[in-house]
Amino acid sequence: MLVLVAALSLAACAPAPAAQEPARPGGQAAAPQTGFPVTIENCGRKLTFDRPPAKVVTGYHPALETLLALGLADRIAGRTNFSESPFLPGQREQYDRIPEISDTIMLPQKEVMLAQGADFVLDNAMASFDAAGGYATVDELNTAGTPVYILGGWCGPEEVLQFTIDDTYTDLRNLGKIFGVSDRAEALVAELRGGLDDVKKRVEGRTPVKVLATDGGKGPVNAYGGSGITNQMITLAGGVNVLAAVKGDYTEVSAEEISAAQPEALLVSDYATLRGEDMPSSPAKAAEAFAIARNSPAAKEQRYLALPVAAQHPGYRNLLAVADIARFLHPDAFAG
Repeated sequence: MLVLVAALSLAACAPAPAAQEPARPGGQAAAPQTGFPVTIENCGRKLTFDRPPAKVVTGYHPALETLLALGLADRIAGRTNFSESPFLPGQREQYDRIPEISDTIMLPQKEVMLAQGADFVLDNAMASFDAAGGYATVDELNTAGTPVYILGGWCGPEEVLQFTIDDTYTDLRNLGKIFGVSDRAEALVAELRGGLDDVKKRVEGRTPVKVLATDGGKGPVNAYGGSGITNQMITLAGGVNVLAAVKGDYTEVSAEEISAAQPEALLVSDYATLRGEDMPSSPAKAAEAFAIARNSPAAKEQRYLALPVAAQHPGYRNLLAVADIARFLHPDAFAG
């Protein structure tokens, strides 16, 4: 089962090359832009920018929609394909206008990627920078003048487990600085914090709903343990992860443990974003879990929510998804 987790650790490397100011007619360099240069740390590397990136390539869906949320569509020169994914309001139209450079959710192969001449790459994990897979590495892109930023600090397996929702706020602020739109970033952070505060007030004092977050399987079951994004979203939404004691984020759990957990509701990873993959549907994965935990309240009520897998990766969407999960778990808290 394909899940975009950070499978490779970044070795320490030299600071990314700073973008150079374009020459003015007559050979004079353009005047420095206010607020620059900017230096940001990501994955143990320092990225320095003398001006905002103007030719950006984005990887998997959450990377693109995070930049769109910051009003940066005009900076994006290329994106990957996730045409079957559910889009946030108004973003599908922007997606369609951006040139497609890969027909999968992954960045293109090395030669195609380097030929883009991008001055910035934003992605959610290290999988698209694996030399063994034929991709341009982070070091190769840096050498070509294309700094790479990984959302959520998902730079290696340990960082995936250490992720907190606050890391998304850090990403938004960092991107605001990189693109010279810190005011937009701060406004977006305030809006998202307000949304989470509203959810917290609505679910406060209510009995947490026991939730199993699953990605299918008849045993072992692909599920989400007590670390990482999914576990945090469940907690913030007024739920309790029945696998909170299981170490890890995306992991395998025995059918016996799932049966004993007695979940009251399921979150099911929805892979509609992956074209051409022979993967079970969300209803099929829910049915597998209900069959295993057939005596559970969730199975008796057939209660599940298909959660877009894009929300289970770092980016703007996972903050929005908390409200969706809360409405599913505590509908009466949002009535009226």
